[in-house]
Amino acid sequence: MATAPTQPLKWAILAVVTGITVFGILTIGPKREVEAQDRSPVIDVRTADAEMNAAIGRARATLPTFWASFDAPKGSETGHSLKVRFPTRNGAEHIWMADVKKLPNGTYSARFANRPRDLPGKREGDLAEFREADISDWMFTRNDKIVGGETIKPLLKSMPKADADALRARMEQP
Repeated sequence: MATAPTQPLKWAILAVVTGITVFGILTIGPKREVEAQDRSPVIDVRTADAEMNAAIGRARATLPTFWASFDAPKGSETGHSLKVRFPTRNGAEHIWMADVKKLPNGTYSARFANRPRDLPGKREGDLAEFREADISDWMFTRNDKIVGGETIKPLLKSMPKADADALRARMEQP
């Protein structure tokens, strides 16, 4: 008999990052539609995970770097994506968002870059609105390297070595 999780999905789905990050987010580039394919495992990270909370803190502290590139990208900078926290019935799900837009009311909209796991009625490619306070990470590519992606780094130790090494090689600062 299945039992309900003892903890909410905590930072739920922080890791639909392995395949999604490399194959989904990075393929969006200048395209208007979301093409990510959900091929990666879900990694449950506890809310109290100090390493992940520090990564989120670093990502939030460097958010101006993201916005500077987003507002005036260099020719080699593409695939601007945000990881956003959405409340769920069991806590929260953090999920990568693509096709980011700044809205006139000071909020943002973007499309789910992969399949939400605990957001009933939401699907990959659906549009959602959020506030800056809900942003938990950011990334874009520069010269085909991932810039940002702080919350990816703590997850590398949970991945098979070959996958982690391949993703590390794609990061500007692994």
